[in-house]
Amino acid sequence: MRLATFNLLHGRSLSDGNVHADRVAAAVADLDADVLGLQEVDRAQPRSGHLDLTAIAADALGASAHRFAAAIAGTPGETWQPWRCEEDNVHPLYGIALISRYPVARWQITQLPGAPVRSPVWAPGPDGGLLLLKDEPRVLIAAVIDAPTGPMTVATTHLSFVPGWNIRQLRAAVRALGSLPAPRVLLGDLNMPAGPVRAFTGWRALARRPTYPSPAPRAQLDHVLAHPRGAARLGPVVQIRTPAAAISDHRPLVVHLDPPAHTARS
Repeated sequence: MRLATFNLLHGRSLSDGNVHADRVAAAVADLDADVLGLQEVDRAQPRSGHLDLTAIAADALGASAHRFAAAIAGTPGETWQPWRCEEDNVHPLYGIALISRYPVARWQITQLPGAPVRSPVWAPGPDGGLLLLKDEPRVLIAAVIDAPTGPMTVATTHLSFVPGWNIRQLRAAVRALGSLPAPRVLLGDLNMPAGPVRAFTGWRALARRPTYPSPAPRAQLDHVLAHPRGAARLGPVVQIRTPAAAISDHRPLVVHLDPPAHTARS
């Protein structure tokens, strides 16, 4: 079983600043993930050619189960408002996505409010730099999947860049997953290193690798975590990858698990 998380930077390449569907598809296909959490995902955004990045990624993996969850209606860094209802689908949308090759028995979406203050953040690219930005609301997608080892919960999120507030969101995300079946795995860009993540959740990191910035990663902002309860059913980690991709300022994080033979279905 391969689990992966990838902050797409809405599919943008750092080399030329453009978004191309074939680049996104190639980067995702290279992961060969059975379950993939995506962050900074555009739908119908002019800046990304009005593409549906979730559908492109799902097609690249041959996955029939996928779900996009909007955090905002509008464009980050420009004009936007918090996503409130399905009627906002008429606007350009931005959020996260979860994609699974395995059947999904249940989806759960939890809203995570953004920080109430503006904070400095570094934006990559020729038009980037240190910007004082209003924080966006965040969202958590969880899926109860029918994996080869039986039912399990996999979730993804993209937490705030505001220190302290992202911890508050992480705790809320963990609480939201508490009633769903074990084993439970959380994939995502948590905007904090592994130490605080472990300290404030008690969940086990399945991979410790730097993922940001993509040209020469120095920090791990992207994580694959497992709740201790039922984690033995996931089996040992046999491979960890952070492959270079033609898109994004993050590297994807891929964890290959080998479930014990006695738990796998025949």
